[in-house]
Amino acid sequence: MKVVKFGGSSLASGAQLKKVFNIVVSDPERKVVVVSAPGKRFAEDIKVTDLLIECAEKSLKNEKTDQVFEAVIARYQDIAEELTLPEEIIQEIRLDLTERLNGDKSKPDRYMDRMKASGEDNNAKLVAAFFRKMGVEAHYIDPKEAGLIVSDEPGNAQALPEAYESLSSLRWRSGILVFPGFFGYSKAGDVYTFSRSGSDITGSILANALKADLYENFTDVDAVYSVNPSIVEKPKEIKEITYREMRELSYAGFSVLHDEALVPAFRAGIPVQIKNTNNPTAQGTKIVADRNNTNGPVIGIASDKGFCSIYVSKYLMNREIGFGRKLLGILEDFGLSYEHTPSGIDDISVILRENQFDKEMEEQIIDRIKTELHADQVFIQHKLALIMVVGEGMRHNIGTMARASKALAKVNVNIEMINQGSSEVSMMFGVKEIDEKKAVQALYNEFFAPVMV
Repeated sequence: MKVVKFGGSSLASGAQLKKVFNIVVSDPERKVVVVSAPGKRFAEDIKVTDLLIECAEKSLKNEKTDQVFEAVIARYQDIAEELTLPEEIIQEIRLDLTERLNGDKSKPDRYMDRMKASGEDNNAKLVAAFFRKMGVEAHYIDPKEAGLIVSDEPGNAQALPEAYESLSSLRWRSGILVFPGFFGYSKAGDVYTFSRSGSDITGSILANALKADLYENFTDVDAVYSVNPSIVEKPKEIKEITYREMRELSYAGFSVLHDEALVPAFRAGIPVQIKNTNNPTAQGTKIVADRNNTNGPVIGIASDKGFCSIYVSKYLMNREIGFGRKLLGILEDFGLSYEHTPSGIDDISVILRENQFDKEMEEQIIDRIKTELHADQVFIQHKLALIMVVGEGMRHNIGTMARASKALAKVNVNIEMINQGSSEVSMMFGVKEIDEKKAVQALYNEFFAPVMV
């Protein structure tokens, strides 16, 4: 049995939904279909989820919502008309969205989650209706009735352990089950969403709960590439990759799969197959527990911008018990989460996403570190990019770090920081944002370009 998830671009129009139908019915093992909200039909288009966020924000400010509300309905209307579905399905969607829009606003975060979740929820109803029109037994599955119980964390919900047992009963339901991605319900019955692009997480949770043989994730690319195709032209496709490698790359900027999505599948030992809705015969990329490291030390290179570094120096820091805890405690007081903490004997850097704080908070943080920790030097370096070089094979190859450093030196990219994971599956380089593309291209040429004889 397979759980199959389709992203927003795969469901953006009636023509795309016909492709989805043909893919699902071509394999009788595809029993559970997880759907996203309709995505972009063309580059300048707006995703339904973004329209819903705009609608919710206007509503919370008591501004007029008519125009954006109708824009959301129009997206479903266009799909329904293209597929000649009965008007009743649009009436049902309109009624549902109206009820959500006029719901309780006393807790804005919860209100926002309820509005955002309607994108996937209503699309699942539409997809199930289309499948039935095509003569297939298909059922919309309500996550609340199915038992997808999550923590009450707006925009960052986590599936609770009991959810897996409740969802397992879906295995015995007949027909094709169409399940909305991205959200679940708290024990109190309130809607909470996973983090953005969280439909991947829903698919992985269901694959685990149903003990699926394979979790297929359909998107709009033929495979996962070894590097971002917008930085390197025609990069090498990855045919097979481990869970750990994929999670490292997803965290560091690969947008093909949500970085949290692999956890439930990994725990159950279920392989994940990335496929292309627009080219379903392409082999795609398979994510597995183990693979043969025959491609060299590096499987992929990812990068992401928008980071900063808080640098703290204090003589004999290594002798001071609790220094790191106190430093991170200060950041916790400001509600900040950190990414990495490379350190030496007398200094430590804390890497954070810089959109978490403004200039005023920055000054307060520096003042507290100097005052409370008696640091000799504290400063914040802005506009950093993090580049992650990933590969299980690095554990068995000597000199990978040296090769990477030499490649960056050749193109005059200064390394602001280096951090190697204790598992030796990844190396992280911090460089100035302005050097990001040049650095990635240099690393790709070093590890993937063919050797000229």
